[in-house]
Amino acid sequence: MNSEEKFELIKRNTEEIITEKELKDLLEKKKKPVIYWGTAPTGRPSIAYLLPALKIADFLKAGFHVKILLADLHAALDNVPWNVVEKRYRYYEKIIPLIIKSIGVDIKELEIIKGSEVQLSPEYMYDVLQMSSHVSIHDATKASSDVVKVTDNPKLSGIIYPIMQAVDEQYLGVDCQFGGTDQRKIMVLARENLPKIGYNSRIEIMNPLIPGLIGKQMSSSDQKSKIDFLDNEETIKKKINDAECIAGNSDNGIMAFLKYVIMTIKYDNKEKFIIKRDKKFGGNLEYKNYEEIEKDFIARKLHPLDLKNAVADGIIQILKPIQKERKVLEKLEKEAYS
Repeated sequence: MNSEEKFELIKRNTEEIITEKELKDLLEKKKKPVIYWGTAPTGRPSIAYLLPALKIADFLKAGFHVKILLADLHAALDNVPWNVVEKRYRYYEKIIPLIIKSIGVDIKELEIIKGSEVQLSPEYMYDVLQMSSHVSIHDATKASSDVVKVTDNPKLSGIIYPIMQAVDEQYLGVDCQFGGTDQRKIMVLARENLPKIGYNSRIEIMNPLIPGLIGKQMSSSDQKSKIDFLDNEETIKKKINDAECIAGNSDNGIMAFLKYVIMTIKYDNKEKFIIKRDKKFGGNLEYKNYEEIEKDFIARKLHPLDLKNAVADGIIQILKPIQKERKVLEKLEKEAYS
């Protein structure tokens, strides 16, 4: 794979890259770039995590060394009780690698890092304090507004959060950071302020956020808006059946998940997406790409119920490798969230 092919693979299913030129230069100059994706062990991970997992798979295929930061201290800064953080970390430590493995990518260049093992060194904390002298309360609050839980009485921790995430880029030794578009303000804060304390700014790569099954965003705090990795088949089918999916309107969580997850997996595996229908309703439909599905759905040639049934079946198949570890995961989940 040449540098241009690597760039196109990395760019697919992304919302924004800051900047594309810097990424192209990196791919031309460095054989094994390093990127990190961070997630704080807060709520139960939902199938929305499959979108960054697929992007991580793309980075691995493109020859990157990928670091996953399980940001336990960030979880505490985001109002997870300190006595619960370690239990949630252990759940994430088990399930996140399983999610990546379920895609079928080689993970020998994948590294899991616990945030507190990096972030409590004197050098790290010195740089956090140093950056805090350059960042206004207004800018720090603005940067964290799409990430940290908003309350009527905001804590100082919400201001520390984005500064630590910016400093993470230096102490993880990465060329790039990857995250959802909700991280954009923090990423921009990092690019603007790392040079002020003597470090290089990094490349920032963002994927879109998948809309919820009900509502604007698939949220770990709203059970109706999301599907958990340990939901059984009956629950998955019910949640998909209850999801918003108006005939002729492709702007919904079902279509977004189909586009960014199911059809990406189908494309990589060179498989077609099959929608099973009774012969009296025209028989089965086969699609090679998302655009064909969207065209038929908007033209109302594809009924929402037929689409939902196929998407539910697709999700069930994707989750099978993860659910083989159900016993261990259920035990860890119970300890973390009961």
